[in-house]
Amino acid sequence: MANSTALPVAYNTSAAVPDWLNKGDNAWQMTSATLVGLQSVPGLVILYGSIVKKKWAVNSAFMALYAFAAVVLCWVIWAYKMSFGEKLLPFWGKAGPALGQKFLIKQAALPATVHHFHNGEVETVMATPYYPMASMVWFQCVFAAITLILLAGSLLGRMNIRAWMMFVPLWLTFSYTVGAFSVWGGGFLFHWGVIDYSGGYVIHLSSGIAGITAAYWVGPRLKIDRERFPPNNILLTLAGAGLLWMGWAGFNGGDPYSANIDSSMAVLNTNICAATSLLVWTWLDVIFFEKPSVIGAVQGMITGLVCITPGAGLVQGWAAIVMGILSGSVPWFTMMIVHKKWTLLQKIDDTLGVFHTHAVAGYLGGILTGFFAEPQLCALFLPVTNSHGVVYGGVGGVQLLKQIVGGGFIIGWNIVVTSIICVVIRLIIPLRMPENELEIGDDAVHGEEAYALWGDGEKYDSTKHGLSSDDQTLHNNASSGATQVV
Repeated sequence: MANSTALPVAYNTSAAVPDWLNKGDNAWQMTSATLVGLQSVPGLVILYGSIVKKKWAVNSAFMALYAFAAVVLCWVIWAYKMSFGEKLLPFWGKAGPALGQKFLIKQAALPATVHHFHNGEVETVMATPYYPMASMVWFQCVFAAITLILLAGSLLGRMNIRAWMMFVPLWLTFSYTVGAFSVWGGGFLFHWGVIDYSGGYVIHLSSGIAGITAAYWVGPRLKIDRERFPPNNILLTLAGAGLLWMGWAGFNGGDPYSANIDSSMAVLNTNICAATSLLVWTWLDVIFFEKPSVIGAVQGMITGLVCITPGAGLVQGWAAIVMGILSGSVPWFTMMIVHKKWTLLQKIDDTLGVFHTHAVAGYLGGILTGFFAEPQLCALFLPVTNSHGVVYGGVGGVQLLKQIVGGGFIIGWNIVVTSIICVVIRLIIPLRMPENELEIGDDAVHGEEAYALWGDGEKYDSTKHGLSSDDQTLHNNASSGATQVV
């Protein structure tokens, strides 16, 4: 008779299934990483390639694709451990490769995340998810990659592609890793108790601030492009936006490092806030401009997704609705009203308005998390015990202060470091394309075009494009011996 207490075969341990491995957690973490990766490739590749003027479709999509590939290589060679490895400085981890088999198949661990009370006793043990380091490395990699791609949205339509190739590894190394370690990897903001559930500060605030800073140094698009920059394919823009929205289930749902109840809460809140924000932005467009804008709806969707990210698994559903109302209105106001009246913002050419959709919405979300973070949900996730928002009394006011200061550090660091990187690069190569490339676009920069159509910056060449209709008539008449009378 079989032993009734024996484990099912599927749960037996082996060299490939050690006793610390939770197959469900590992499957969800890899799925979450894949969802976030799909937000970038093909999500933002499609969105960028379709939301810009036709002559910049290839260049915009390629900037996103290149950034993704470059980040992957830099991440595994040195940047992962700078973000989540052993502590080097209060804001930086020790650089090193994440490539060896011994490192990648052992249980995941974030060594700097052990949190102590003031008396030195352990308050929260080190984060050790129940899956291998390989899953952790890849999950964090796709977050780093999407940050660079979001930043690129501020620079579309004029940045020298060679300068962008230099910018990506430099900014990843000297800016992203600092924010990631400080807030997530066990740095000083992590231990102080700044809340950033899934990247409102590390990803969105940093990409928005770095984007507008880089846009200042790169310079503007051509005057004609700034004045008229219509999307070349709104339906494809919606397709890219849809991948972005659905992929956010992995973005926020994967950050508990487990397929647990907090992960479920995060996914639901993400969709509640995004839907609310999209509707509010659309209503504001109808009220003030008398027409619902598809591009506006996409912007509202994005601001909702960004705003909920710092507190996705830490706020209640009603708070997600409040955050959606504010994320659909505050960035709308800064983009549609403040931007048009503030001379500094007028001078800086932020192509896709990343400052408003990511920096404003991300900081707003972090501050609102300081208001609405619920004590029981915080206990499921945060290293600092007894953390909660203002509306729950007690030390909530202190948490709000932490959120403001934490966001201020991310803003200041990104302004300074992004400026230094841009100044260094322009000593070697121009940040902005030459005028002839700016006039023509993709055909001049890449020798490729998104559509088999002539126009929008491209110069007519009969040897390349064939005969025009007038030339064809002349050709036919000449072939038949006819004489054209004008």
